[in-house]
Amino acid sequence: MRLRRTTFALAAAATLSLGTTLPAHADRTVRFTLDELNQSGSHATATLTSRDDGSLHVKITGSGFTPKSPHAQHIHGSTSGHMFTCPPASADKNGDGQVSTEEGLPQYGDVFVSLTTKGDTSKASGLAVDRMPVADADGNLSYERTIAASALPAGTLDNLQHLHIVQHGLDANGNGKYDAAALGESVFARSLGVKGIPEEATNPATCGEVAAMGGVETGTGSTAGVEHAGLLALGGIALLGGATAFLARRRIRVEA
Repeated sequence: MRLRRTTFALAAAATLSLGTTLPAHADRTVRFTLDELNQSGSHATATLTSRDDGSLHVKITGSGFTPKSPHAQHIHGSTSGHMFTCPPASADKNGDGQVSTEEGLPQYGDVFVSLTTKGDTSKASGLAVDRMPVADADGNLSYERTIAASALPAGTLDNLQHLHIVQHGLDANGNGKYDAAALGESVFARSLGVKGIPEEATNPATCGEVAAMGGVETGTGSTAGVEHAGLLALGGIALLGGATAFLARRRIRVEA
């Protein structure tokens, strides 16, 4: 079911007529699935909650990831109103059957927030693979962190409808590790001056979207939900789940 903009406008008007005031960023929660990309076999569920203190709580749980390996993940998007989405299969320009990081970037946009496990979360940490979550021996991945308002780019919470998440790292040849045997060396890593990084380590593994801008949509392939009584009055929230680019600042331990 799609709640259209007119519904949001009416709800907002009704709330204002009652004299109700809400914090600039009242607690709002969106939940959505991150579906596999590149036949990675990976799937995840993401929950993002904007707090009334301006912080953003992020929780991600998933399975089917390359075991005992780091998986870079970022929020991507725009505060200028540009609509970014998950990359379609047609984004594979070289015909190798994989949408690489560099092929996906035009679709999902630049890094907005680096979802590191500790320390800096800015775009500068997009390559900090040593601070990205690591899947366990069974390929399960769990991540939870609250990012302070001061660490968020300007306009993040006001533009959640333009943002999305993507996770990276896949095991294309099924041998349980990142190596160059299946896809060769990462073109993206090499373009940044780092050699010897397998393409498997940098290609996007999952991506998800909640709904189109202006409404909350459910039952469209991605599981989406919104929890907050004041959400309609605030005009709605729609988060586009997306893709990421990552490269280790220090060499990833791999076996060729």
